[in-house]
Amino acid sequence: MRVRYFRPQDFEKVMEIESEAFEEHNPFIYMNFYEMNNEYFLVADYNGYVVGFVAGYQMSETEGRIFSLAVKQDYRGYGIGTRLLEAIMRVFRRKALRYANLEVRLSNVRAQSLYRKMDFIPCWIEHGYYSDGEDGIIMKKVLSPHIRTGVRRVLGKPAHQREWPALKIRNKI
Repeated sequence: MRVRYFRPQDFEKVMEIESEAFEEHNPFIYMNFYEMNNEYFLVADYNGYVVGFVAGYQMSETEGRIFSLAVKQDYRGYGIGTRLLEAIMRVFRRKALRYANLEVRLSNVRAQSLYRKMDFIPCWIEHGYYSDGEDGIIMKKVLSPHIRTGVRRVLGKPAHQREWPALKIRNKI
């Protein structure tokens, strides 16, 4: 299984996965993502067959948003969602984004578990977030702490310098 960028010929498979995973279904959103945010639209390809996808975008100078993540039902539980999340986080880091956020249904305990495993923190609940009235949990993740911070002198006195590990940003997805 490999994660790669979405291509127009993947559209039908992505729509199958999306309609299987989500009650709210709007195929035009995904073509818009491809046209406007193609570098943030990735698919999981298993022997030429699309089995999952993640779509995101840059919402500010410092923050990326994961709009949608889904894995075909028969392929869940094999780490594909984790691989897709890792890949979109690498894309966000390459763009020098410091944070990622997403929302998840209050009832989707399995997805919440995945996000927590990937260090997303539940921040607040948006009541009635979804069109059916269900609440959504907004979750955030710090992507890149300060590479190096510290002040050598504060008010003429030596200050302790704290160093953060340098990030290793790969050029691959």
